[in-house]
Amino acid sequence: MHVYHERLAARQLEHRRLAGIDARVAYARLTAVAATILVAILSLRYAMLTLWWVCAPIVAFLVFAVWHDRVLRSKSAAASACLFYERGLARLEDRWIGTGSQGQRFADESHPYANDLDLFGSGSLFELLSLARTQIGESTLAQWLKAPAPAEDVRLRQQAVAELRPQLDFREAMATAGTEAGELDTVALSGWMARTPPAIGLLAQVAALVLAAGIIATAWWWAVDGPMTPLLVVLLLKAAFTRACRSRVSVVLQGVEGPIRQLDILSSALAQIEQLPVASPRLNALRSALMTEGEPSSRAIARLHRLADMLDWQRNAFFAPIGAAFSWSLHVAALIGRWRRRFASRVPAWLNALGEYEALNSIAAYGFEHPSDGFPILLDETLSAVFDGRQLGHPLVPAAQMVRNDVRLPPDVRLLIISGSNMSGKSTLLRTVGVNAVMAMAGAPVRAERLELTPLAVGATLHIQDSLQAGRSRFFTEITRVRQIADLAGRQPQLLFLLDELFQGTNSHDRQVGATAVLRTLVARGAIGLITTHDLALTAIAGELDGRALNVHFRDEFRGNEMVFDYRMHPGPVAHSNALALMRAVGLSVADEQPSADRKGYE
Repeated sequence: MHVYHERLAARQLEHRRLAGIDARVAYARLTAVAATILVAILSLRYAMLTLWWVCAPIVAFLVFAVWHDRVLRSKSAAASACLFYERGLARLEDRWIGTGSQGQRFADESHPYANDLDLFGSGSLFELLSLARTQIGESTLAQWLKAPAPAEDVRLRQQAVAELRPQLDFREAMATAGTEAGELDTVALSGWMARTPPAIGLLAQVAALVLAAGIIATAWWWAVDGPMTPLLVVLLLKAAFTRACRSRVSVVLQGVEGPIRQLDILSSALAQIEQLPVASPRLNALRSALMTEGEPSSRAIARLHRLADMLDWQRNAFFAPIGAAFSWSLHVAALIGRWRRRFASRVPAWLNALGEYEALNSIAAYGFEHPSDGFPILLDETLSAVFDGRQLGHPLVPAAQMVRNDVRLPPDVRLLIISGSNMSGKSTLLRTVGVNAVMAMAGAPVRAERLELTPLAVGATLHIQDSLQAGRSRFFTEITRVRQIADLAGRQPQLLFLLDELFQGTNSHDRQVGATAVLRTLVARGAIGLITTHDLALTAIAGELDGRALNVHFRDEFRGNEMVFDYRMHPGPVAHSNALALMRAVGLSVADEQPSADRKGYE
């Protein structure tokens, strides 16, 4: 996508320009420091200048310091923008694996499809989609992928994503918001906000100011040859006062170091959301949630951020004595406590709105980068389950390798039985159907020329393994998952099941009897789905489901010693096995004999 290349080049040029300014301003600051020292020596030691001359380099230093801070912020934003477009190009060029957040913490072995459809982990759907910079943004996107939304929510998300889809400037602004703050730990921030701080009253603040004035007055009196006793008395009173207030101050500021230091990204991101003109109902509702008593959330968070900066002042060697005299931490803690009592109850709503915006923005970025992917048509949930996809592709498969197929489960067809050899594309087709259904129910565009579906919940058995830790065999794990999937059938939304090599851990007879019973139950409960098999006997199930099941297959052929696949779905069951040919191709000595007529299947 040429716009990414153009913007990346522009941001790289800007970063180089700001790096040059950064170096020059840094040298200017050092020069101002050196000039201050030189003027002070000439004034104090050699009396060549008056002491007032030292003000000029000090003012210059302050000007350079403010300028330098702005340059560093702009330079950091340019670097983040470069990274944003580099990752975008990596996604477009199918070299994105390992470049983004993988969402490993959302993986769940007991989930009915998350592991089976590669939702999380390296090279996962989450890594492809997520642009979230906050934990709550990642959690929101993960939840949308792990559970189908109600039909009305899906439609509202589609409208919001369609509006955000062309907003590239907004996505760049969100990616560079508060760049020096890094990632925002919204969990820690929410926990800190949830604790009710003790009040630090105005009387305590007034007492701290009176004691500070007393310290200054008695120190000045002692400096002009007055007695030291008044100063010592005031200092003792100040120490006793500080000790008495220490517990309340520490409780207010307890745990503040982590979350409050990250407020820059939160205020910047919220400001971007508040400034974006929107028309869709969902985006308007989210923006309304960011207002409290007529005040934007970004302004309130910015105020808390300034208080955090003020708390840091007392760490400055020059300011520390002044801060100690005026009980600086007490005053800042009092202001932070008042802020928390006013706004803390609103913070969860702000964070939820930000999380939803980040999830919508992530999906919108995918849509922008894949303009041919359209929104599915969501049918009335009161209809029989439908999944009707034309030219379906898998979004995680590189475009150069992806083969599209039509997958149609209209009201008169409840089941596709897919036969074929290993590596022919059966499991990939199941994943393609499942991932597109998950994206559709999350409100995202799908990798299809056209997709119509009723609201669907997905259940899959594509990644079933044994567990030494749990002491479970693969077969026991599989039947447990199948029971979980069967329990989803008959509920709303209706079930889309994806069963890969069902019950292959047992003999052919038990497999056929068990599979037939399970499929009859699922279909009777209104579910639709796909099942793959190597066992030709299972293809006979199509005749036992009263015409509601169809056989389809994937082909393969040997060309010399190489097996070739077209990865396209064809009608009817597979007509031959490639197992013996594969054995011979790798050098195994296999007798050349025809399989018996009553052979039930092949592996």
